[in-house]
Order: sequence, then structure tokens, then C-alpha cells
Amino acid sequence: MNTNVLLINPWIYDFAAYDFWSKPLGLLYMAGILRKNSIGVQLIDCMNPCHPGLDGEKHIKKPRRKAFGQGHYPKERIPKPEPLQDFPRNYYRYGITPRIFRHELNSRTPPDLIMITSLMTYWYPGVFDVIRIVREIFPGIPVILGGIYATLCPEHALQSGADYVLTGEGELQIRFIIEDLLHRKIEYLPVLSELDSLPYPAFDLLPYKEQLPIMTSRGCPFRCTYCASHILNSSFRRRSPNHVAEEITFWNRNFGIRHFSFYDDAFLINSEDTAIPLMKEIIRRDLSCQFHCPNGLHLRTITAKISRLMYRSGFRTLRFGFETSDFERQLRTGGKVSNEHLHSAFSYLKEAGYAPQDIGLYLLCGLPEQDAREVEESIRFVLSLGARPILAEFSPIPGTALWNKAVETSSYDIANEPLFHNNSLLPCRHEHFSCEDYRKLKNTIRRGRSDT
Repeated sequence: MNTNVLLINPWIYDFAAYDFWSKPLGLLYMAGILRKNSIGVQLIDCMNPCHPGLDGEKHIKKPRRKAFGQGHYPKERIPKPEPLQDFPRNYYRYGITPRIFRHELNSRTPPDLIMITSLMTYWYPGVFDVIRIVREIFPGIPVILGGIYATLCPEHALQSGADYVLTGEGELQIRFIIEDLLHRKIEYLPVLSELDSLPYPAFDLLPYKEQLPIMTSRGCPFRCTYCASHILNSSFRRRSPNHVAEEITFWNRNFGIRHFSFYDDAFLINSEDTAIPLMKEIIRRDLSCQFHCPNGLHLRTITAKISRLMYRSGFRTLRFGFETSDFERQLRTGGKVSNEHLHSAFSYLKEAGYAPQDIGLYLLCGLPEQDAREVEESIRFVLSLGARPILAEFSPIPGTALWNKAVETSSYDIANEPLFHNNSLLPCRHEHFSCEDYRKLKNTIRRGRSDT
């Protein structure tokens, strides 16, 4: 009998959610490795916005999607969890309905193992509900929970109902999964220090492929105080530019994919060895693809040469981590960028052909001890250049350098309840940073963009 594993990308439960080129990349890499070990894989993506079963759910509004792979998710209003009862916003399940999910489960070959991923720590209610339903339909089948929430909050994740909570990079657990749980002999074991040894992710399993994420590296050489990259990744490693170009070509030529996203934490770092050769190879192959960088590129790496190459090779969605225009805060949060870096990068990008409003800059909002004035000054500084400010509401992350300060300053019990990590709450905002201040900041951005 063939061994098979069921992989599940769970629901998002939140006040708001939007698909910025999101795909369960880690889960699909695991699927690729399992296939290399002659193990069958199935995927249920609870976040599929294009599931045909949604047409029969009259209470679900069909989500608006954009041709280049982003857009709204289907959503259904659900009761708020008890800890969030006093927060004055509606709470939703994003993704397919439970009825569709049960139908998907019942239509699959009974698996020998179920693997479920997780993302934001405060999205765990969706993970718990998926596991509960999986237990009903496949009693006795071992369930593994991995991913970001499982790694950052492993003790809390033990309450999920999963048999095993695995932390860190999933590939590190391959031997345990195959030998101990599936009782199979290892045929292929990836070398995580050499990312080129990994098979391509099993993107063919995705029910919709408007765009695909491409990994060029893992980890980050920086240690920003608010970021968990060094916790989620064992080290900073890169793929060879030719290997990345070959993968892009494969998905483009064989599946017609024209839109690709890069979620790397450090795509442009040491660009002479990686990003520049990759962009030159993309230009040489004349792929006519478009590339999107929603995760935040490093401003200090932008030069005239890189700007021209990005424009010529098809980079269209540019997002940068600027965080704040306050010099002291820049130093305290990691010192990776300054106002001078922004000025020079902005100039290079405009010269290369980018319109000012194409350049998006993430500004952190709601940091411990950060007042509204600092955020407003950062917004106005970005607007004065003609660029696009984007508020990135701070979410406290266990294990980061800012975590202890976040626990100390938050009015919520963030140490024991991951629901309070939700950035919609602004859980660590300064006592003089009111909800009204936050609304004014959003209005400042709206007015500033309408004036440009």
C-alpha cells in the first residue's frame, strides 16, 4: 500500500486579512521532499479564494481578485474569542467554509499522516478548529503541527490537539517524520546548509496559481529587535542565482506563471553575488515576468545599478522597511537604515523609471514607548518625497529582543495569550497614543496620497 500524507493550510481567524501574494511555501517544500522519498501527498488549502464550492455558499460574498495574484479572501463573520470580546470590531473566518472543508476531507484518500502549518501566533483559533474537524473525520491518524505559531509558542500549541508540535524549519524534522512516524526508509535527505539541494516546492498541488513565491534565501544577517527571522531560521543561507532563474523559468514555461513574489528577509544583501546575477539572468532569458516584493527590501542596498536592473528585469511591487524617521529609534531597532539611505535610494529608483507612488515604505506603528508624534513625523517625511507610507502595526513576537519590553509595557497579557499579539489591538501602544491618534494617522496617509 502506498504511503500518503495530507497537508493542510488552515484558516485565518482575524478582524482583517488580505492576500498579498500569500502561499504556504514551507508546506509545499515539505511536499516536494516527501515526494522525493516516494511518499504521496495531498493538499487542502483552506485559504483558497477560488474554490468552486464557494458558488454554493450564498452567505459568502465572492472575493475580488486582481490578475497579478493578490486580492480579498472569502470571509464569514464568526463570534469573537472571549479574550477579544471588548474590542469593537467584527471577527471573521477567512477562507473556505467548514462545510467545504469537511467535503474536501471526506473526498480524500485516507492519509497515514496529517501535517498542518501555522502562521501568525494570534491566528491559532483557526488552527485549533482545523485540527478538531480533522480529528472527527480521521480519528487515530497522527497529526503534526508546525510553522510560525508552533515555533514561537510551542507550549501554547500543545493545547491544539495535535499529536506532535514541531518547531523550526520543517526540513530538520524529515527523518523523524519518515522513519519514526511513517516507518519508511529515507531515500532523500536535504542538506539545509545547501538550499540548492531542495526540490522545487509542490506548486502543482495549489488549486490556484495566479502567482508563485520564489525563495532565494532563508534567514537574515541583521538582528532587528522586532523581527523573528533568526528564531524561525537556523542560519542565513542563499540559493545560487542560476538555480533561482531556472526555477522561475520552469514555472513560467510549464505552467504559464508570469507573476512571482519574493518574501526573503534579505534579498538585496550582498547583491553582487546574488540579486544582480539573478536579475541579469532574468533579462537574458527574456521571461517577461513581473516580480513583487511585499516583505520589505533593505533601502541601504539600493544603488543606481540595482535600481536599473530591477526596473529592466520586471520588479513592479517595491516595498521597503523604513520603520521610522526618528534617528534614535532607528538605532534602537537595529540600525539597518537611515534617512540618508532613503533619500539616496529614492533618487536612484526614480532615475531608473519608478514613479514615486510605486515606492512603498513600511513605518512601524505602536512600538513600546512610541508616541503618535513620531509616527506622524515619519509619515510626513515619506510623503514629502512623494513615496507611499504604509503603516505596519507592531505585533509583539516571543523571543525577539523587544519581547520583554513589550510584556512590560502592554496592557494585555501577551505573555500567556497569543490572541493579544494581534496588531489590530496595537497591544503595546504608548499610553498617550490613543485610538483616535491612530485614526488621524491613517487619515494623514489617505490625504497625503490623494494630494500626490
